[in-house]
Amino acid sequence: MSDEIIKISFNKVLQSDHYTLFFLGTEDKRFAIYTEPKVGLHLQSFLSHEEKLRPDTYDLLRSILEGFSIKPLHILFHDVKENIYFSRLFLEQSGSFDTKQIVEIDTRPSDALTIALMYDLPIFCTKDLLDKAPEVEE
Repeated sequence: MSDEIIKISFNKVLQSDHYTLFFLGTEDKRFAIYTEPKVGLHLQSFLSHEEKLRPDTYDLLRSILEGFSIKPLHILFHDVKENIYFSRLFLEQSGSFDTKQIVEIDTRPSDALTIALMYDLPIFCTKDLLDKAPEVEE
């Protein structure tokens, strides 16, 4: 098993009534993560800067992170089993006396990708995941 970490790029999102599809990968290999349709609807709203009457869950999360001086750093896709992807969100919290603490949190890939797009975070995956993820054509 390799611990090598590879930077991947977010290529695009496809939205349908039944799913949201994220395309990710390198120049050599692309893979897709399927999730529920409401994720894509939220992303459309966010990317189009659509005005909202009330804050949604991601707005609440942003407020909490800012309120506690927590900065999202990056996301890491580290495994895939039976087309279910596993990801981690890395956060940095500033403390007193100029200390910083790095926190690693298990997260759903759809949430990790949404946060990555909100904060323009780098996205990484393990070489093992990239090797075993089913390749897709865009």
